[in-house]
Amino acid sequence: MPGEARRRRLRALLKLSGAPDVDVATIEPAFVHESAARESAGSSNERLEFFGDAILGFVTARFLYTRYPEATEGELTRRKAALVSGDACAMTARRLALGELMLLGHGMRNDGGADNTSILADAFEAYIAALCGATNLETAAAFIEAEHLGLLDRAELVASDAKTALQEFTQGRLGQTPTYFERAEGPAHDRRFTSQVRVGDEVWGEGIGASKKMAQQSAAGMALASLQARTPPEAPAAPVSNDSDGRVIDFRSRRKAKPKPKAPV
Repeated sequence: MPGEARRRRLRALLKLSGAPDVDVATIEPAFVHESAARESAGSSNERLEFFGDAILGFVTARFLYTRYPEATEGELTRRKAALVSGDACAMTARRLALGELMLLGHGMRNDGGADNTSILADAFEAYIAALCGATNLETAAAFIEAEHLGLLDRAELVASDAKTALQEFTQGRLGQTPTYFERAEGPAHDRRFTSQVRVGDEVWGEGIGASKKMAQQSAAGMALASLQARTPPEAPAAPVSNDSDGRVIDFRSRRKAKPKPKAPV
């Protein structure tokens, strides 16, 4: 993208983010990939991505804590994991066309790096950090909530986080933690990942995806379904009832009254 056209896009992004008066030069480093930095001997967006990841995690936790006052810790954790995942961040980055703003090395650009899920997710997080540095935390938080959390916080996205659900199931029911093993095939612009998940010494699921995370999610979903089918359900809580005098009675403790012995004649 030519220089002036790119600057117009950056100004439009800042306006969308509630920071129209910020100099575009302050956010440009967020879109410099390591491959471009190596070729031009400049700085990449890696440090910004590190900081932006922390900001996104905090803002997401605060958003969910406020939005779901009755949610359990487990539900909040699953929602947070889904919303800060690389796939979710890349989804927002694509919608905002951040790939068109990326500065990539020659080889990475030819390999389709502008649409790479990992590169887009990192750029989104790096932009969050750059925006926060150029303005303040609340401006960055407002942008995250409006352009990311508010649009992606839905049941189907949370349900897709099979890795978290599998880990909670295996740790809670089996006392074990799942482990993943991956292999990659194909060129960088069309890489396919295969992931296997093991619990103990046994492989319980296998998945394929365009990214390692997608393959792991697919494998985790298969493993979770298999383990749930084979693991006996937890014993249900004992049914209780309130007697008329207010006592709580466990029905399992009730026994049929034995007949009183007849009085001797």
